[in-house]
Amino acid sequence: MLLVSDVHGAFDALAGLEQFGERLLVLGDLLNLLDYRTGEGITADVLGREFALAAANARASGDYAGMRKLWREHATDPDVMRSAFHEAAVKQYQQAGAALEGIEAWVTFGNVDRPDLMRSNLPDSATFVDGEVVEIDGVTFGFVGGGTETPLGAQGEVSESDMRAKLSTIGPVDVLCSHLPPAVEPLYRDVVTGRLERGSRPILDYLLEYAPLLHFFGDVHQPQASRWRVGRTLCRNVGYFRATRRPVRLDLEDVRRGRYGGR
Repeated sequence: MLLVSDVHGAFDALAGLEQFGERLLVLGDLLNLLDYRTGEGITADVLGREFALAAANARASGDYAGMRKLWREHATDPDVMRSAFHEAAVKQYQQAGAALEGIEAWVTFGNVDRPDLMRSNLPDSATFVDGEVVEIDGVTFGFVGGGTETPLGAQGEVSESDMRAKLSTIGPVDVLCSHLPPAVEPLYRDVVTGRLERGSRPILDYLLEYAPLLHFFGDVHQPQASRWRVGRTLCRNVGYFRATRRPVRLDLEDVRRGRYGGR
């Protein structure tokens, strides 16, 4: 089984995973709204690369007030802008759906995603999952999508209370899959920007209570630590797929035997 997160528009690489003939878990952020390294993405397509890079710099420094100011200055016709962003998101999700065609996959959403659009554009071979448990070859996987709330109020953000409710619904599983890391500082500190991103206290509490064997996630592109143990649970960031083009592989037989076999 393969796992990826933070695809952010790398749909050619995503489609290339079909050659392995393995099942796939996608842990959110299919859309490429804004590549903070290059300025590429929907934001640049709609509002220009100069604006995109300025927004990237503001976001990297955590200056949400500065980001809102930039949006107000450039969104001279908000209705036209919203329509353009919607059309671009639909196009990207159509490309994502085409990339996943023929791959048996389970897909949850991240903070930049639009869950309803994601769900409606997945092919028959892929299943949207959120707040659900899936059993695969005798191994139970729990899925909780979404990012933490920010002043941006994006569609893919989830409140702490909603996250706790989803985690309570799934109960104990062998493997927890989320977009967010748990609230363990080295897992959500970005070493390139030098700032703390987002970690989930509800997810950390879940790990402490239920102790799944494994927890897989994404969201933080350059984490201080990509692996960490919380009690018996081995937590692992599966990587920034847009940059690496590499999935993580999980051996389900190892999980059934109670040991971690990912690499």
